[in-house]
Amino acid sequence: MLARDPSPPPLPAEGPVVAKPARGNESYIALVWRRLKRSWTGMAGLWLVVLLLVMAVFAEFLAPMDPKATDVGFAPPQLPSFHDKDGNFVARPRVYALADSADLDPVTFQPVVGPDYDHPRLLGFFVEGAPYKLFGLIPADRHFFASTDGQPVHFLGTDKFGRDVLSRAIHGSRVSLMIALTVVFIITVIGTTVGMVSGYFGGRFDVWMQRFVELVLAFPQLPLYLALTTLIPVTAPTNVFLAFVIIVMSALGWAQMSREVRGKTLALARIEYVRAAMAVGATDRRIILQHILPNVMSHVIVAVTLAIPTVVLLESFLGFLGFAVKPPLISWGLMLQDTATYSVIGTYPWILSPVGFVLATVFAFNALGDGLRDAVDPY
Repeated sequence: MLARDPSPPPLPAEGPVVAKPARGNESYIALVWRRLKRSWTGMAGLWLVVLLLVMAVFAEFLAPMDPKATDVGFAPPQLPSFHDKDGNFVARPRVYALADSADLDPVTFQPVVGPDYDHPRLLGFFVEGAPYKLFGLIPADRHFFASTDGQPVHFLGTDKFGRDVLSRAIHGSRVSLMIALTVVFIITVIGTTVGMVSGYFGGRFDVWMQRFVELVLAFPQLPLYLALTTLIPVTAPTNVFLAFVIIVMSALGWAQMSREVRGKTLALARIEYVRAAMAVGATDRRIILQHILPNVMSHVIVAVTLAIPTVVLLESFLGFLGFAVKPPLISWGLMLQDTATYSVIGTYPWILSPVGFVLATVFAFNALGDGLRDAVDPY
């Protein structure tokens, strides 16, 4: 018999082993970001929110004109054109102002108004225009996109006083978003604090606190908004009126956030690691800040992105009624006061342009909140 070779057969030659990156060490923020990138609606909302914030911060630079400068009232929009008067294509964009022609209307015998093809206004980027102070400190006169000769250009037309609608809408984004972000910040701080404290301690304190929350939720908000805002006299300074509106919106809006956070806290207070922290003698402050707050923040962030559109719509509605912002401040709701009559809307439909900004803001924050909700809790 032949002796069997005890040595094992040689292993086949293999290439170098490449270690795969382990995702177990991925942070929670990186995990949420990776999930959010899979949602095209969430990313579209994120980019729109970034563009809206940039527009509000750099409003003077992005606005083609001074929002307080007056021109012809209810002038129609001037759309950029790439054709000259003969219909030939030109590389330099331009607009044609309206002017009276030599022809007469056969019915009214008034001069026919049409584009002035003989005097085009060339457009360009980073051109000189109305002077302003960037951030209220830096003197500048450059505008992102306007006419090169400094002549007025109205891409979205003018209102009844001849003020540029696009410039006013860009400046109005600053006030509307500032009100929404401030109100939601106050609502979040008060609602999250009250909800966590009430849900954590429970007992009689929770009972009385929830009765107060129910009392706030029971108020009919819209009539109360109108009643409280009428308490401010018309002659009050603009800043005082604006601060009062923010306080009223915040005082009536924190209760719903508090109820939601309380429900999360009641579930978290019974989890093992919270009971273990209580058993080892951790203080209530440490348990709330170190164990409960980080676990409710995901819900709070999503609730914030969904609450901002609500405040924007409320401010626009109150501004339309004249109860939110007073001149000389500009907001989208205040601009919509010109649309109070159907005859004006039918004749000059471009004054509805602020509605587009409101719709874009509502869609942006709702889409971002929807994407964040799926990224935070995919199950």
